Amino acid sequence: MLRSILTPSRPSQSVLRTTLRSNIPLHLSRPFSSSVSVMSNQTQKLKPAARVQGQKKDVWSMINEAAASSPIQPIVNLGQGFFGYNPPDFILNAAKEALDRVECNQYAPAKGRPRLRKALADAYSPLWGRQLDPETEIIITTGANEGMLSAFMGFIEPGDEVIVFEPFFDQYISNIQMPGGKVVYVPLHPPETGATKNSSAADWTIDFDELEKAFTPRTKMIVINTPHNPVGKVFHKDELQKIADLAVKHQTIILSDEVYDRLFYVPFTRIANLSPEVEKLTLTVGSAGKNFYATGWRVGRS
Repeated sequence: MLRSILTPSRPSQSVLRTTLRSNIPLHLSRPFSSSVSVMSNQTQKLKPAARVQGQKKDVWSMINEAAASSPIQPIVNLGQGFFGYNPPDFILNAAKEALDRVECNQYAPAKGRPRLRKALADAYSPLWGRQLDPETEIIITTGANEGMLSAFMGFIEPGDEVIVFEPFFDQYISNIQMPGGKVVYVPLHPPETGATKNSSAADWTIDFDELEKAFTPRTKMIVINTPHNPVGKVFHKDELQKIADLAVKHQTIILSDEVYDRLFYVPFTRIANLSPEVEKLTLTVGSAGKNFYATGWRVGRS
């Protein structure tokens, strides 16, 4: 075709049109309206999936953008896990030494490095009162938030209901909605005098009649967070037992967010430790970031 177009004795315009038309693919020689239709279909294919189109900007992004645009600087962020000091030296030194080892800079197993999972099993077994199996009971995640999202994606079907106590960690909601789950809110009730006098986080209470009514045949999971963000409440053992009893009664998975499990001043009970029956229903999520002031390292566990 190129030889016929570039010949010194230039063909007439009509010959050139014929030559081009015979060599152009059929879909490019359709009327303009068809081309517009094709382009429109291609644009549709580039749109985000329906499950994410309705998601709003998270509260952290909104607050950080507002703070950055303020003429008054610096603004201290009291709502997110930013520490004003480094992790302990033994953590920093271990990380620096790890960077010099070839294997630490390569792909890790999907469940996390065996040495790390064993170290976690050894550290948490005394708190569980039994030996944890690092092969079947512990996995490493990119932060606790990914661990929770993985739990929702792995267990929630479209239309399943997930009970969440409010107020709550902002990203629970989008994580539940991603696989098509429906959030069912149950409030933590502040003390009646909370607006006029100082009170303890322990004074926030659950109406257990209200909680029981939130369970339906569609309830798949309940999320608890203790110590609680943002209230700071450490759930009492008797409160956890009542929650656990309802979960067992309705055969509901318990997702226990325990990222603050080393930051408390009163007795701290892990819901999975209440009984073997409750433990079988419980997914516990934790994080090295909060415990070692290294939230940017994004190391979580489930």
